[in-house]
Order: sequence, then C-alpha cells, then structure tokens
Amino acid sequence: MIINNVPMKGLTSEEYEKAIKISWKPQLQYAWDNGIGIGKYLASLKEGMILAAYCQKCGRIMLPARAFCEMCWRPTDRYVTVKDTGVVNTYAICHINWDASRLKPDEPRHIPAVIEIDGASQGQGILHILGNVEPSNVKIGMKVKAVWKPAAERTGSITDIRFFEPY
Repeated sequence: MIINNVPMKGLTSEEYEKAIKISWKPQLQYAWDNGIGIGKYLASLKEGMILAAYCQKCGRIMLPARAFCEMCWRPTDRYVTVKDTGVVNTYAICHINWDASRLKPDEPRHIPAVIEIDGASQGQGILHILGNVEPSNVKIGMKVKAVWKPAAERTGSITDIRFFEPY
C-alpha cells in the first residue's frame, strides 16, 4: 500500500484486529417505560379486563390501547373496555416449541392466533394462543373467549390471559 508516495507495510490480520478491536464488558442497566396507553392496557389485564383506545375523529376503537391514533395522528380521546371474546382472524399450527426445539409427535401443538376482539374496530385485535381445542377444529371466524389466570396470579401482562378457547 502507498500513502503520499510512501510505501506502507500492510497490516497482518492480527495487527488489524488489534488496531480496531476493543474488548469490554458493558455494565448496562435498562428500564422499560410502557407509556400511557400500553400502561393502562396492561393494568387493565391485571384487573381481568381488556382496554382499548377510542379516537373520536375517525371513530376507531384500537387494540391494544394506545395514546395516539396512527390514522389521524392525534391523541386518542378516551379508553374503553372491550369484551374478552372475539373471533379468530388468522392462526398457525406450530410443530416447534418456543425455544425452537421440535415437538414430539405426542405433544400438543401450539396454536398462535390473531384474535379480533369484540367491541374493537374491525381488524383490531391481539396475538395470543388458542387452547382447549384440537388443531383440526380451529377455523378462521371461530368464536373464542379469554381464559384468565386467577386474580391473585395476574401481573399486568398479556400472559394474564392464559389462552383463548372456543365457546
């Protein structure tokens, strides 16, 4: 390599690694802020309710609750409780576990689904899992209801709903 008409020796890969590599162990601490809308939504789950946000301008009831309407780009006007029932919009039958290990043939299949919640605007819903149903019996449009954890076990998380089951 030549720089300013002066021949330069090229770096070996070890020299190059020394020149650009920095080794350190970060001591980072993180805090998660749910924000107003999701914070209210999660708090409602702890109480056994599903909270949505209402936009007066476009009339949408949005789920999960949020502080701003992404269609009107304005603050939502209020929060409303919606039902804990809905219909399956789409679903999948999984043959692997959450840790990416393969399920054995005799293990039950996981069935994640998008549930359009009753009382929310069309297309508004949540991703959750279906339970108490055979995979071959799941259908798009199937009516489902939430199966909640007991109140004492709820933490303000989407997992406060154990799963949705047909009704």
